[in-house]
Amino acid sequence: VQLQASGGGLVQAGGSLRLSCAASGRTFSTKAMGWFRQAPGNEREFVAVISWSGGSTYVADSVKGRFTISRDNAANTVYLQRISLKPEDTAIYYCVAHKARWGSTVLSEYNYWGQGTLVTVSS
Repeated sequence: VQLQASGGGLVQAGGSLRLSCAASGRTFSTKAMGWFRQAPGNEREFVAVISWSGGSTYVADSVKGRFTISRDNAANTVYLQRISLKPEDTAIYYCVAHKARWGSTVLSEYNYWGQGTLVTVSS
């Protein structure tokens, strides 16, 4: 699976932005997908995960109520819709594919990573 994230950029605090991740490969629809992020000087942290069918999702407490993950298996694409952005959301966002159908919050269980897209939220 190859992953290509897009949609990053500069946005003001309180604004919205949607990230997209296009996947290649026939196994996309059999894998859980997720998003991690890494802020400057910080370790990568879990943001959101969606199961292979899209029927189950989970987001980190830090973004709950503001971020929504979704997927379109017909288009081989996963999305991260973000609203009410804060300066602390500034980070490189990585699209990731899990090794199984249901996903997790554990970084090491994701065996495919995209190149990342930078999001900068100005105050």
